[in-house]
Amino acid sequence: MPRLLVHVEGQTEEAFVDIVLNEHLIRSGFSSVKARLLGNPRLRSKRGGVRSWQSARNDIIRHIKQDGGAITATIVDYYALPHDWPGRAEASGMGTTSSKAQRVETALLDDIRRQFGDKFDSRRFVPLVMMHEFEALLFSDPRRFAEEIGKPELAQSLTIIRTQFETPEDINDSVDTAPSKRIIRIFPGYEKPLFGALTAIGIGLAKIRGECPHFNDWLTQLETLPPLFAPASK
Repeated sequence: MPRLLVHVEGQTEEAFVDIVLNEHLIRSGFSSVKARLLGNPRLRSKRGGVRSWQSARNDIIRHIKQDGGAITATIVDYYALPHDWPGRAEASGMGTTSSKAQRVETALLDDIRRQFGDKFDSRRFVPLVMMHEFEALLFSDPRRFAEEIGKPELAQSLTIIRTQFETPEDINDSVDTAPSKRIIRIFPGYEKPLFGALTAIGIGLAKIRGECPHFNDWLTQLETLPPLFAPASK
């Protein structure tokens, strides 16, 4: 059974992988599922957001080379993703949410493939560009979201935000309108590392997948991989 290591940008995504995705993907056939922060773990408290692509790419390539039996993935937010990441600058001019994410993910995979050459098995790298950031997933169930953060009276306000968009992943990205910015406006005490993963647990993975098609496509792709990397039976 293959191992899965997910490179993430922050502690919220790290907890989401280790707590929410771990059990589910092990049931799908992975022997282990772990998150790793991009960059130097000793600098976690001093670093905010995603670093340059060159730095992130070095981490990803290092892991692929070190562990030939593993699948490598990423979870990074499209919002505030540096424009030196492959595909990011071009994606900003595209129309739909899914096309933006797919443009960056395809460019990331192409870049990693170029580093290894034609013999690289591209199934070993499965990037996810979260649209537009992790907090979008929490709008999958506004009522449960409000309950999990201990503010049930905010359910209506969160619901109003959600109903303005076709999916939670369409909640747009700017310094004023990104999902987290909208949350903070109605709940100034919101703390991403504290509430993020725990709220996702309360909402449930099934509900999130049903509301967030791009995230669901990524997770479905991961679920298909273990049988493809299983040792051939004698």
